[in-house]
Amino acid sequence: MKRPRPDEHGDYYAIYIDRVPDDRTLADVLGEAPDALDALLGDLPPGRENFAYEPGKWTCREVLGHVIDAERLFAYRVLHIARADSAELPGMDQDEWAEASNAADRPIRELLHEFRALRTANAALFGSLDEDALSRRGVASGAECTVRALIHIIAGHELHHRDVLRERYL
Repeated sequence: MKRPRPDEHGDYYAIYIDRVPDDRTLADVLGEAPDALDALLGDLPPGRENFAYEPGKWTCREVLGHVIDAERLFAYRVLHIARADSAELPGMDQDEWAEASNAADRPIRELLHEFRALRTANAALFGSLDEDALSRRGVASGAECTVRALIHIIAGHELHHRDVLRERYL
């Protein structure tokens, strides 16, 4: 799948799209994520799962919960726009979602299992889309985007948070 052009997404999302490497297929980047997160977080001692690198920041569990929630939201946007639904989609307040989630109370192993199942299902959806669907445009969070851009955002968002976990939490 080709990289989206800047006119295919809001400027803010470039930070995620730019994280997707040019030298690998998007399917490979998406497919490696469950194993990479498992390798990074799967052997954390239980006490470390609730670590936050400073007061007011999310814990390891909450970061992973956020990745899961955001992937669900973006995947819904993919489906909505790919199916040519013209209704605008709302944004999300990530802090409100994190506060309302129960990720902080769930073991990392359970969250990793959920992420793997979600990513597997999403990969099947993404693989089923033809070029017409990938090029479709819709509006989400007040910004026009293509399905192709949303899939890149999903990949880059996870890569971003994997780096944050590695650099600030572990």
